Amino acid sequence: MASLLVIDDDRTVLLLVKKAFADSDLEIHCASDAETGMAALREHKPDVLLLDILLPEISGMELAREIRTIDIRLPVIFITATNDSDTAIEAMKMGAYDYLLKPLDIRQVRALVERALETRRLMNSPVRLQEAESDSEDSDVLVGRSPKMLEVYKQIGRVAAQDVTVLIRGESGSGKELIARALYQHSHRNGQCFMAVNCAALTDTLLESELFGHEKGAFTGADRRHIGRFEQCNGGTIFLDEVGDMSPATQSKVLRLLQEQKFERVGGHDTISVDVRLISATNRDLEQMIEENEFRLDLFHRLNGFEIQLPPLRERAGDLKLLLDHFLKRFNSQLNKNITSISPEALELMERYPWPGNIREMQGAVRRAMLMATGPTIVPELLPKDILEYMQPGSAPRRSTNGASSEEGGAVDLAEFLDDRIASGSENVYQESLQFMERYLLTRVLRETQGNQSKAALRLGITRGSLRNKMRELGIQVGQVVEGD
Repeated sequence: MASLLVIDDDRTVLLLVKKAFADSDLEIHCASDAETGMAALREHKPDVLLLDILLPEISGMELAREIRTIDIRLPVIFITATNDSDTAIEAMKMGAYDYLLKPLDIRQVRALVERALETRRLMNSPVRLQEAESDSEDSDVLVGRSPKMLEVYKQIGRVAAQDVTVLIRGESGSGKELIARALYQHSHRNGQCFMAVNCAALTDTLLESELFGHEKGAFTGADRRHIGRFEQCNGGTIFLDEVGDMSPATQSKVLRLLQEQKFERVGGHDTISVDVRLISATNRDLEQMIEENEFRLDLFHRLNGFEIQLPPLRERAGDLKLLLDHFLKRFNSQLNKNITSISPEALELMERYPWPGNIREMQGAVRRAMLMATGPTIVPELLPKDILEYMQPGSAPRRSTNGASSEEGGAVDLAEFLDDRIASGSENVYQESLQFMERYLLTRVLRETQGNQSKAALRLGITRGSLRNKMRELGIQVGQVVEGD
């Protein structure tokens, strides 16, 4: 169970914090002076600390310095009665997670503590690399022994200790954040902060403020100074997920930060210097975005100090069974179930399915099946509709790992394909044949143009946007098409 320690001699603060988390299972410990607070810290080992800057016998700053000798990773949120910029800056310099102004706002307290708890979890939960079957029920495990995953493990080992930027590329749901955390935990910065920001989850204005902070009055609703993630994580590691979704303005500020390790808060004039390591990830084709002037080439080179390509689940031969066993153990514990196996029929369906949502989709499918199961075995009827209907009459032909139809075998044999679909009893032969031919045609032209989508669209006589939409619909990826040449 997560725990919070509050050290403040103001009784109203202690009561408000307890009220903020009355409906949660967060364990709260309170102390009104430094001596009692230090004793509580050693006894309870809290995950987050709320600390008053003005304590009776000793300043909160001094106490925080002492606390950092005991637990350097502990997120410390200072509480102050004055909106003194010098105090706030000094607090951030010494590694504070953030600060709160009195009188406290209950929603702000809860939101900030919850964020700090997540930061603590990301820093302290070790990501293990698991190549064989195990009894582990941990969620933070990179499971796999396929050649491509073994290569990923080697790359993590090579670059983790090097203080360079890393770009993790892979499809949605393939586990990019776990790779970022493994890099952090095996780096020399692992005693400092780790923070993750999803660039696709915030509007342009909010993302810029989240990363770089803002001054009071910088925009509508900015009623106080906000310290951004780069400033909060000085000395540590920032993970930017979905960097392809950053606006041009945010891209420019991130580029400057990487070049100079300096920035200004939104609406501010003071230049702030920081020392952070940046790990980023994307599921988008950044090279294509550069060609279309949607992503900066100079930023791409700065982010791509070292590249790790995380394979999609469909390319991880032999890992599916390992992952299924891992999820069975994990969810048996979480759901209080005793499901011991997956029927051969269900396993065959899952092995044939291409898992476009990767590990995240598999995890959801297994959990759902276990929730519905009444016996010790997962059977086909418990699987999601997408898995059941894949490769059944009326479904599209199965895709292979290079995005082309597995029936192609490198050349179009339409007659054989039609014979197969008709013999199967399909009632959707017309649509299936169109998809078969479209997939072959697009794959062939993209190979001839070495993956250049502009040239491919010109050859096909369609717009580049139409080509990209059709590629997405058919599950064709440029990198895989060119590699398969």
